[in-house]
Amino acid sequence: MSLELRGITKSFGALVANDNIDLKVAAGEIHAILGENGAGKSTLMNIVYGLVQPDKGEILVDDIVQKIAEPSDALAAGIGMVHQHFMLIPVFTVAENIVLGHEVSGKLGSLDLHNAKAEIKRISDEFKFDVDPDAIVENLPVGVQQRVEIIRALIYDAKVLILDEPTAVLTPQETDGLLEIMRKLKSKGTSIIFITHKLREVKAVADQITIIRRGKIVGTASPSASQDELASLMVGRPVELSPDKSAHPMGEVVLSVRDLRIEDSTGRALVKDISFEVKTGEVLAIAGVQGNGQSELARAMINLEPHIKGSITLGQSELVGKSVRQSLHEGIAFIPESRELDGLIASLSIAENLILDLHDMPPYARGVQISPSVVGSEAEKKSKEFDIRLQSVQDPVSSLSGGNKQKVVLARELSRPVQLLVASQPTRGLDVGSIEFVHERILAERDAGRAVLLFSTELDEVFALADRIAVMYRGEIIKIVPATVSAQDLGLLMAGVEHA
Repeated sequence: MSLELRGITKSFGALVANDNIDLKVAAGEIHAILGENGAGKSTLMNIVYGLVQPDKGEILVDDIVQKIAEPSDALAAGIGMVHQHFMLIPVFTVAENIVLGHEVSGKLGSLDLHNAKAEIKRISDEFKFDVDPDAIVENLPVGVQQRVEIIRALIYDAKVLILDEPTAVLTPQETDGLLEIMRKLKSKGTSIIFITHKLREVKAVADQITIIRRGKIVGTASPSASQDELASLMVGRPVELSPDKSAHPMGEVVLSVRDLRIEDSTGRALVKDISFEVKTGEVLAIAGVQGNGQSELARAMINLEPHIKGSITLGQSELVGKSVRQSLHEGIAFIPESRELDGLIASLSIAENLILDLHDMPPYARGVQISPSVVGSEAEKKSKEFDIRLQSVQDPVSSLSGGNKQKVVLARELSRPVQLLVASQPTRGLDVGSIEFVHERILAERDAGRAVLLFSTELDEVFALADRIAVMYRGEIIKIVPATVSAQDLGLLMAGVEHA
């Protein structure tokens, strides 16, 4: 089934999100749409799926104009969508999530899941999804939850599948699995619109590439185009994909972790008695497959985990037992894995979010009084320095795209003097231009003599930034290796092969 967009235009106030977009997706084609954060990619796909109405323009399926006023119209036209943030109910089973909104009652008004389970199993077997219809969604890995979303689209006969930033929260292994699923879907005749900013993935699966910049289509390319060429089209300037990590002398130990143990509420160890050190002028990367204790370790650095034993010493100060606020004021900049949960307060303005950890200190406050003019002027400076795409610093931070929300966190944390930067997945959801900027800032912190503790599932990022790499497996650091280790050996360590 083919899809065509003609003259799609959408504005939000003075911001033109989509400016006269023309796009054709052939039947059985994987069509990638590349663009920076805030370029208008998600808005365009939300229009196609009926979540947003265009100011003007037409949507055609197999050359027939469609009126898509809501998602049910899109599904009826054969268009399905998997959102960047999954639309699943965590406490429901896979089957219950699939039938949600399409319920068919059985005898005595009970919910009839029998046919749904049979269809889930059929699709799962056909595409080797390995999804149990009776599994509770919250117990599934993120990659499997994404497969549930894909099954939900396919079970309602989607012939055009929109994948909006589908690899933003996936591990490298889950990403490879998704790319293989896309190839299988294509072989069965499904057309796929692949929204992303990850160049390697585009080159691996796309048949055609369209680049959007600031709401306009600025070019098309084939997968044979180089990553440098694609990045330049996305950003509008040459982009340095590999940061310049020059040799840099290390100093004294600034962070010392000894016999650190983190437990859940039942007493089960999530991190098991680990020890390591980070020196000034050093980037120590914590590598590993997601779910091996890295998230808990990162949160423990500022006492966000409730059950911590052992020692975390920053300079001469013991952090274990202190509050989050005290930990930050000891000199830690913290970029959390989840900006939504731990990095931002959605209902507050962009300007207010930029001073969350300094709101009661000069120059922002005198006594108990906050100075709105100072808060606003400082926010304007930071938004320009960190290229935060916004209409007003007084808008709620929830109005920003995911990448621009991350920039707010970065601007706040990297704009004050610190001893240690803890960066957990700092470029998740960012485009190549923003990644370049973040990498440069992290290395600038290192070169200025700060210690950096980096948590990343992106191996390219680990190799680009790290001086040493600590590999976590099942809650333990099984080995610390130099950044010159081969990708193959690092992969073996991440799989738990200690002798690699």
